[in-house]
Amino acid sequence: MTIPRFLLSAAFVLASASAHALDFKSIGAASTILYDAPSVKGGKLFIAVRGMPVEVVLTYGEWVRVRDANGDLAWAEAKALSPRRNVVVRTANAKVRAGTDSDATLLMTADKGVLLELVDPQPASWIKVRHRDGISGFIRAADVWGI
Repeated sequence: MTIPRFLLSAAFVLASASAHALDFKSIGAASTILYDAPSVKGGKLFIAVRGMPVEVVLTYGEWVRVRDANGDLAWAEAKALSPRRNVVVRTANAKVRAGTDSDATLLMTADKGVLLELVDPQPASWIKVRHRDGISGFIRAADVWGI
């Protein structure tokens, strides 16, 4: 019994898509305009602030299609992005702790929307982050977006 070629091709495409890691970056410029098309002649949708994490969905020449923490898609100039990784808190009163345990010492509480630098990009149930005030610790990966 032979398996039809199209089934093998489909299985390969699905397997390679799931193996592809997500590509997160952040807005590197002071701020940048996000457009509805890959051109400065496109409609202006939003001004993204410095440090805002985005997921790169597609690259088209000097432009990238990005997704923000709300799931909205837009186009940005590739030169406006930085490889520096940030995450945004997506839950109210997220706890940053001294260790990777719910009983570890509480270092700070972060409100929804707070930007944190991702110190260690290895995905795990807890990730290491740093606040702009210098506080470093661990936060539950489920409490942030951008990893």
